[in-house]
Formats: sequence, C-alpha cells, structure tokens
Amino acid sequence: MGLTRYQTKRRFDRTPEPAGKKGTSAGVPAPELIYVIQKHRATHLHWDLRLEEGGVLKSWAVPKEPPTEAGVKRLAVEVEDHPLEYASFEGTIPAGEYGGGKVEIWDRGTYRVLEATPAKRWIEITGTRLRGPYILLKLKPAEKDDRNWLFFKLKPKEP
Repeated sequence: MGLTRYQTKRRFDRTPEPAGKKGTSAGVPAPELIYVIQKHRATHLHWDLRLEEGGVLKSWAVPKEPPTEAGVKRLAVEVEDHPLEYASFEGTIPAGEYGGGKVEIWDRGTYRVLEATPAKRWIEITGTRLRGPYILLKLKPAEKDDRNWLFFKLKPKEP
C-alpha cells in the first residue's frame, strides 16, 4: 500500500504524528520484526495492531481488546499503512484531525512470520502482553476490497 494514503489523511503541521518517508523500502524480511499495539481513544475506543512488513507498518483497527487467550476471536479492520516511526508514537492527536484522540502503546515487541499469504498471516508474537502463535485471517479473500480480518491466538503446540 505504501504511505500515500497515510500522508494524505493527515496535516503534519497540526498533528504530532510522524510523517514518515515518501514511499517504502523493499527490505528483506528479518527473522524478528516490529510488533506494536496502540490503544487509541478516538471517536470510538479501539486498538491498532501494527506489524512491520515491506518497510512500513501494516495496520489493523481492532474494536475490542486484543485476545490474550486461545479461542477468543476479534475483528480486525485493515487500515492504511503507517511509517515505521509510528511504532514508538504516543500522544494526543488534536480534535478535528484524522484519528483525533489519545494514542498510547498498549503492547510492543517483535514477531516472526510462520506463514504469510495475501489472505493469512500466521505469526509468533513476543510482546509484553501478547505472546505466542497468532493468526490474521481475511474474512472474504476473494473480494479484493474487503478489509475485514479475524485476529486470534492459537493454542501452543505440545512438545
């Protein structure tokens, strides 16, 4: 997706959010990548799940608190990519600006990809609150414009 949508939705002279660099870096996936969840008190309270991928943070808005236990499923709505610098952003986006409200880091750490397709991301998260295997699964993969995913934790495999 790149950062174009992110940058056109914001007025950086009025918001403390990082602008990011134009475009994205292709980058080779590292064994461990940035993972962060930000609690966002905007018009509606939600959690923003962000995963480093292709030089940006792929992002999903999760309307309910992210699952810490296996079997709990959450809707995750894909939103615009964010710059890598957003992983450390905390602050208040002014009222009247896109996403206006308080943003705080709820969890952070790293993740590694176990399997990735356009409609599925199976990852191992190593965060403070979330740890273990998680899945992001696109609800309607045949529909190109569908942005709805499920986010849930898997039971760890027994040795």
